Parts: sequence; C-alpha cells; structure tokens
Amino acid sequence: GGAKELSEAELLEAIELAHAEIKKIVALQNKLKGLCNTPIMPYAKIVIDAALTKQVTDFITADLEACVLILDKVARETRVKEILKNALEKFAGEIEDEEEKKKVESNIKYILYELEKTLVRRNILDKKLRADGRALDEIRPIACEISVLPRTHGSGLFTRGQTQALVVATIGTPADQQRIDDVEVESTKRFMLHYNFPSFSVGEVKMNRGPGRREIGHGALAERALVSMIPPEDKFPYTIRIVSDILESNGSSSMASVCGGSLALMDAGVPIKAPVAGVAMGLVKEGDRFAVLTDIMGLEDHLGDMDFKVAGTKDGITAIQMDIKIDGVTMEIMKDALEKAHKSRLFILDKMSQTIKVPKADLSPYAPRIFTMQVSPEKVRTVIGPGGKTIKGIIDETGVEINIEDDGMVKIYSVDQEAGEQAIQMIEYLTADAVVGRIYTGKVKTITKFGAFVEVLPGRDGLLHISQIDFKRIERVEDVLREGQEVTVKCNAQPQGSSRRRARE
Repeated sequence: GGAKELSEAELLEAIELAHAEIKKIVALQNKLKGLCNTPIMPYAKIVIDAALTKQVTDFITADLEACVLILDKVARETRVKEILKNALEKFAGEIEDEEEKKKVESNIKYILYELEKTLVRRNILDKKLRADGRALDEIRPIACEISVLPRTHGSGLFTRGQTQALVVATIGTPADQQRIDDVEVESTKRFMLHYNFPSFSVGEVKMNRGPGRREIGHGALAERALVSMIPPEDKFPYTIRIVSDILESNGSSSMASVCGGSLALMDAGVPIKAPVAGVAMGLVKEGDRFAVLTDIMGLEDHLGDMDFKVAGTKDGITAIQMDIKIDGVTMEIMKDALEKAHKSRLFILDKMSQTIKVPKADLSPYAPRIFTMQVSPEKVRTVIGPGGKTIKGIIDETGVEINIEDDGMVKIYSVDQEAGEQAIQMIEYLTADAVVGRIYTGKVKTITKFGAFVEVLPGRDGLLHISQIDFKRIERVEDVLREGQEVTVKCNAQPQGSSRRRARE
C-alpha cells in the first residue's frame, strides 16, 4: 500500500474500514464455493518416526541452543550445517538402502529445522532473547555515507547490521522519461526505482538473469515509499532514476533501499519534500501470546510469523507491505507494530540526518541542466527556421536539446552550464529587437538610390539613408557600400511591427 504521510491512527482506521468490506467479499466467495460443492482433495500427511525424532533431538539440542545465539549470520549458518552433517553421519551414515537413506536424511533435516524454529521462538517469547542478543525493539547498528561514487549524480551507502544497499541517483531530461504503452493509453513515468539483488549478497553463486518477482516487488515497494516526496515537474523538470544494488543481505533490503534512496536523492540535490526511512517488523505468536520484533533479520523472517515493512517520513507513512504465515493478525498486533515502527523510523531518520539533513543546494556538475526562457510567440518560427534549419544548427553547435512550444516557452537541456548558456545567447540574438541608441555591426542586404538596408539582427533590417552614410555628401550609394559588406550602425528608431515594410520605416 502507498500513502502520502498518513498517520498511524489514520492507517489503522483505513484498514478497519477495508476489513469490514473484505468480510462481505469473503462471504460471497464462501457462498459461491458452497454452490460448486467441489470435494477437497485428499493428501497424505508425512509422519516422522517418533523414536528417530527423540534420538536426533537429544543429539543436537545442546549444540543448536548455542548455535541460534551466534551473532554473525555466516558463522551461524556454517555451524548449523556442521550440526546437520554430524546428525546425518550418526543416524543415516550406515544405512545401505538408498531409498531408506534418503528418507531418513530428509526426516533429519526436517527435525533440525523444526527444533531450530522452536528454540528461536521460545527464546523470544519466554526469555525476550533474540538470536543476535538484541532487545525486542532494538535496531541493529546503522552507518550512512554519501558521495561514495564521485562520478554519479548522487550516491548513498546505507548499512544496517549485515544488510547493506549501495544506491545511485541519476538525473535526466524529460526526454529520458519511461514510456508506458498500456492497453488503453500511453503514459510516461518520470521517477523510477530499480532494485538489484545479486547472488553474492547472500554468499551464493548463481546465473545473472533478468529481474525476478523479488526484484520487481521490492523495487515497487521502495519506489512507492519515495515517490510522494519527489518534487512536481513544474518545480523540478527532471527525470529521476534510482538504482539500489544490495551488497549484503540479512533482512529488509527493500527498506535499506528506501533509506539509501533518500541519501542518494539528497546527495544529488533533488529537492525532496522530506527524507524517508523504512523498517521491517516481525512477529512470533503462540496462542494468545505474541511478541512484535523491530528490525528483523533473515532468521527471524524465516522462522517468524510476519514480515511487516513500514516506510515514511517523520510526519507519516508513505508505504507498507506485509507477509504473514499465520491465519491473520489482530488490530492489537497491528497497532503495536505500527507504534514501534514509528519510533524506529524516527530513530533511523535521526541517524541519516547526521550524514545529510537536507538536499544539497546545487546539482552535481555531471548532471544535465535545464534552462527555460520565454520568447514572443511571433518569434517561434524565427527560432525554428525553415524546415527546422535554425534550431538544428543551434543543437549541432552547442550539443544541447531544445524544446519550444507554440506559446514561446523554450526549454533547453544541456549536459553542462556553458553549453546551455551559449544556446540561450543564440536564441536571444535570434529573437531580440533593435534597441534605440544601441550600436550594431550589420550586413548590407540591399542597395537603393536613397540608401542601403542593413540587417542588424536575424530578420531585422533598417534603412541607412544616403545622407547618413558619410559626413560628406555622396552621389551614389554604390560608391561607398556594396552588398554583403559589414558596417557599424546606430539604431535611431524602433521598427513598428514585424513586416519588412514597417521595419524599413
């Protein structure tokens, strides 16, 4: 879900309202299900030998109790593999029948998993003890950096525990907007967030293929958390792309992408409304007893009952996403989780503010520049030129992109300040009016008996009367001037209108 800085109380009210309507939909579904009268497919439940369960449990419990409290993820997983290997060797190593051996090995793996799950959950509910020793509402150590990649427009490195996201912000022109060709309409998108989860982030080696459901889902969540803070196009007419690469993962990499995305946007000088942070809340529930966990790591997500991600600013929530493994959660649990998520969000935002509080005042020198100027609608054709010749010449000479509207609004997109200013000067020269009293260097366009017409600005020429050509009297204009010759003239009168005839006057 997405929101525009919604308070926790308002979100709870919205969920309650939606739940009431969902009950009606579920009732209709059950009614339709009854009309179908389809029998439930039978399945054979796997039963593990009770004697094997007791033997394996007695053999590994002591080692596993110590193992689930190992702080480091890699060290803990390595130790679990060692315990499993020892159990397999003891209880399945001497079985000769291959089918029986595979069955016993599968059962041992299941027994270990269930015991590990039981130990982790019991520690949390009975002892308020998490696997890494934290309190139930404690957040892992946080580190923030910006400008870690000097050539990008903006970058942020956000680390929370053993989860780390390297996030890059790139600024483009409106021509870079993503075009979306839908079934009914074609639209564009000026803010995009892409999330990458390379296999090395969890210590694996896999083929690098296209984005999967994880990349698409996490990217969409992080984008939704940030999009409402992006300035409107009329105030910041740029296209913005965020790319988050997860360098290490042990829980809630999508929320790390949100935090890193805020850092990268502020580093790039994007005037976002407010920084956004996110946190993942967990749950362990046994009967009526439950414990809400703040900033869950991978083990607690895997063995727990809920992964509830909440992102927002100091003023409210911008995005939520929940996965649950039980039949449902109560409003009491929702309220508890949201209150703790709010407190955690403020804590994380404070940590981020110690690195950067507000967006940088200037864009990166490597980011494109957008300049706007207004010309008279009558001059639009002058800027474009016959067949677009004039505007193409400006683009070729300066390397900028130019978009000119019928109302005279001109937008110039440039990779650097100097090229943009050069294009502005060229357009100003094309659209300028002669100023009375100013001296110009112009070219003689036409010679007549009574003087010469001199072009002082593109498409703007004036009459240099024969009496004003020299201090002495001259009989023929051709004796002094020739067509194409450059002369210095002073404007004595402002032409009225834009026709050649009126300009001559």
